Amino acid sequence: MSVSIYVCARDVRVALAAARVEAVARAALASERVRDAMLSITFVSNTAIARLNAKHLGHRGATDVISFGFRDAGKGSAVIGDIYIAPAVARANALEHGVPVREELARLVVHGTLHVLGYDHAESDARTTSPMWKRQERVLARVLASA
Repeated sequence: MSVSIYVCARDVRVALAAARVEAVARAALASERVRDAMLSITFVSNTAIARLNAKHLGHRGATDVISFGFRDAGKGSAVIGDIYIAPAVARANALEHGVPVREELARLVVHGTLHVLGYDHAESDARTTSPMWKRQERVLARVLASA
């Protein structure tokens, strides 16, 4: 069993080192006891994520993170997924919520990883009280404490 995580940035600057992004994703996988996974985490422009958002989710405009999980529902099967993050949206979110941009980027890595694992939340303001959000914040707190 193994975990492989590929991190890249396409025409954007990311305030979090690739090694840190990988460590955050590994922590999220470990928190869910996932031992066999392949993740691709790509940082993209607002234009690129808006295209993905329209094509795959039917929503207009840029969003912070989009995840695609390709997991067989069988117990013990490998987790395979793609996560796309828009650093510019993350920066705006960080300013709005008064948190450091690196924290917000780490939050989005955890958030995207949990979506790949099959977790979901409401689209309304109720998302911050959802079980997924609470799990995300617990993982993030552990990640930030270990930094």
